[in-house]
Amino acid sequence: MGKADFLSPKAIANRIKSKGLQKLRWYCQMCQKQCRDENGFKCHCMAESHQRQLLLASEDPNKFMDYFSDEFKNDFIELLSRRFGTKRVHNNIIYNEYISHREHVHMNSTQWETLTDFTKWLGREGFCKVDETPKGWYVQYIDRDPETIRRQEEQARKKKQDLDDEERSAKFIEEQVRRGRDGKEIEENPVFTELKRESEEEKVAFNMGASSSVAGPSKSSSALGASALTAAAAASSTKRKDTSSDTRSEKKKKKSALEEIMEMEEKKRKKQSVRTDYWLQPNIVVKVVTKRLGEKYHKKKAVIAEVRDKYAAVVKMIDSGDKLKLDQNHVETVIPAPGKRVLILNGPHRDTEALLEGIDEKNFSATLTLESGQQKGKRVDVAYEDFSKLA
Repeated sequence: MGKADFLSPKAIANRIKSKGLQKLRWYCQMCQKQCRDENGFKCHCMAESHQRQLLLASEDPNKFMDYFSDEFKNDFIELLSRRFGTKRVHNNIIYNEYISHREHVHMNSTQWETLTDFTKWLGREGFCKVDETPKGWYVQYIDRDPETIRRQEEQARKKKQDLDDEERSAKFIEEQVRRGRDGKEIEENPVFTELKRESEEEKVAFNMGASSSVAGPSKSSSALGASALTAAAAASSTKRKDTSSDTRSEKKKKKSALEEIMEMEEKKRKKQSVRTDYWLQPNIVVKVVTKRLGEKYHKKKAVIAEVRDKYAAVVKMIDSGDKLKLDQNHVETVIPAPGKRVLILNGPHRDTEALLEGIDEKNFSATLTLESGQQKGKRVDVAYEDFSKLA
C-alpha cells in the first residue's frame, strides 16, 4: 500500500497525532526518536540504526551521559535566566515549562535521578541560590554576566557617592549653623568696662572714625575700646577652637556608609573563609554510609583517589579494590587510634597534617598536634567531622 497523500485525511491525522508531547516510555534519547505506541517503539528498537547507536554508546557511556547532562543543564539555566531572571521561583514550574518543548533532553538520560538532586547540584555549583520550603524547592538564578556585574558596581558606586555628598552637605550646614550660633553668643554677651574721667573739666570723646584724632580723653576711650575688642576676639577664638575640636572628634567617630558596608563585608568574608560546606580531600580514609549500593559497600572503608567538583569523589574500596564515584553526603570521616596521623579538612587549620593525641567523647572532638604550617607543634581541639585518617 502506497504512502498517503499529504492532504489526505490519514496524513493530516498522523501529523496531528505527532504534535505535542508523547509518552516518555516510548522515547529513545540516543536516537532522539519519539514513538506513538508500544509497537512502534519495539520496531524502532529492532532497527539497524538503533543498534548502531547502542554500540557507539557502549564504547564510552560516560561520554554520552555527560553530553546529555550538559545539554539539560544549559537549556534549563537558559530558560530560567531568560524567563524568570533573578526572581525566586519553584523548580517544578521551570521544569514543566522546560519539558513542554517536544525535543527536550529527558532527565532519565542525565546523571541526575530526580529534579531535587538536580536542584541541589545547582546550589552546590553556585549556578543558583536554592532553599527548601514546605511547598518544595525554590531556585534563584545568579547572574554572573560581566555587563550585569559592571552595571551593579556602577549603581553601588553612584549610591555611595550620593551618600557621601549628602553627608558632606549635612556637615557643611551643621558647621554654618554652629558658626551662626557662636556669632550670636558673642553679640549677645558683650564685655562692658567702666568709663573713668581723670578730671571733671575734661569732656568724654569717642573716636568713631579711623582718621580722626582727639587728644587726652580720646586716648583713654580708644584704649578701652581696644581692650574690649581683644577680649571679645579671645573669647570667640577659644569657642571656635572648642567647636573645631568637637567637629574633628565627630569626624573621627562618624564613618561613611561605604566604610560600614566594607567592614560588614570583611567580617562576613572572614567567617566564610574559616569554614566551607565541602571537605573532601585526596588520600584520606572515609567510610561509606549510603545504603543505595547494597550491603557490599555499606559501612566499608575506602580511600579517596580523586575529588571532582568539590562535592564528589572517586573512592577505592580497601577490601575489594573497587572504584566508585560517591557524593560527599554518602561518606563520613574516619577517626583513627591515638598516635596516628590525620588531615584537618575544615576550619582555620584546613589542609594541615596533624597527630592524634586524644579523643574527647563528651564534646565529640579530639586533641591534635599540628605537624605542618606556621603553627607547627601547637595543640588544637578539632571536631570529629573536621578531620580524617590519612591513607
